[in-house]
Amino acid sequence: MDTNQSVNLGLPKRKLKLLLEVLVISTKLGLTSFGGPIAHLGYFHNEYIRKRQWMDERSYADLVALCQLLPGPASSQVGIGIGVMRAGLLGGVVAWIGFTLPSIIALVLFAFLLQGFDISNAGWIHGLKIVAVAIVAQAILGMGQKLTPDKRRVTIAIIVASITLLWQTAFSQVLLIVAAGLIGLWMYRKMVVQEALNLPVPISRTVAVLSLTIFFGLLIALPLLRQVMDNSWVSLFDSFYRSGSFVFGGGHVVLPLLERELVPTGWISKEDFLAGYGATQAVPGPLFTVAAYLGAMAKGISGAIIATVAIFLPAFLLIIGTLPFWNSLRKSTHVQGALVGINAAVVGILLAALYNPLWTTAIIAPADFSLVSILFIMLVFWKLPPWVVVIAGIVGGVLIGLI
Repeated sequence: MDTNQSVNLGLPKRKLKLLLEVLVISTKLGLTSFGGPIAHLGYFHNEYIRKRQWMDERSYADLVALCQLLPGPASSQVGIGIGVMRAGLLGGVVAWIGFTLPSIIALVLFAFLLQGFDISNAGWIHGLKIVAVAIVAQAILGMGQKLTPDKRRVTIAIIVASITLLWQTAFSQVLLIVAAGLIGLWMYRKMVVQEALNLPVPISRTVAVLSLTIFFGLLIALPLLRQVMDNSWVSLFDSFYRSGSFVFGGGHVVLPLLERELVPTGWISKEDFLAGYGATQAVPGPLFTVAAYLGAMAKGISGAIIATVAIFLPAFLLIIGTLPFWNSLRKSTHVQGALVGINAAVVGILLAALYNPLWTTAIIAPADFSLVSILFIMLVFWKLPPWVVVIAGIVGGVLIGLI
């Protein structure tokens, strides 16, 4: 056997070893990463950067910056990006599977539990709804401090929140995000952009363009197919794909988008929807895995698979499609200015969701307000893990039901 043959035989083995390595580490993270997207980035840094040095500090920071810019689940996109850089495109898929599968399994089992028993009025379900209020309130506080630090951005957020509550259509939030981006582009067009090093990317621009073409092609074609075919599976895929495509700011913001896609159509009740959102706080991994629960409630195991693939697919297509161009985009004042406006709009959309459907559904008595206040303090001031707050909310909900 000559040297070239030995090298060719060694390459598949090395690739398989890298993929297995990515799968093992990402699965470990999927089993232990509690606390939401910000905490996930800390776990990633510890495992991928500090312990294994798969990327340097600056490259990791740049990757995080890109994923914060894109719509979709930022922490999942960071994990996908690290998997791609470590083991190619298939490495990104493996990294996503490891990080999301544990919570997907847990949430599908929870969906079957709800379907098997008539527990819609159970006290612990009410407790999960109150947990969701506290979690979203915490997210608004943190995001508001970071993304709306001045009166102009606060104004954008409040206007977006008001319009979102008064004009509830399938496309209102998308139009508001676009409008906020244009306003940010104009108001912050002269902002200073810090100089940054180039991020090494193992993806060709041809692959990137193909990925972006698929992303926008599906975004246009799916609603048309939904109208022409009148097929429930196409409709389900379209709802979750569009929700995954227009979520800026992390998993919490997907709540109002999914609620308006699924509850009015009768696929899931508002009570079951909020119970699933509360349960998602108790499992590790990305908040977008709530799609597995919602899909299972709507159409069983097949629905869970379709919904999960659909809501995460935009994240794959966008991270692959933008990585090769990121070095140029992140130096643009226009891109950065638009992002400032979009981020302010995200805070507004989340504020609207805190009121409706969360507050109006869960906080209906003085005892509910007392419990949500306690849970909020536990999260924000005591800084307890979300799973502890979930347990406290369940116990509190049961006690309220006994009063």
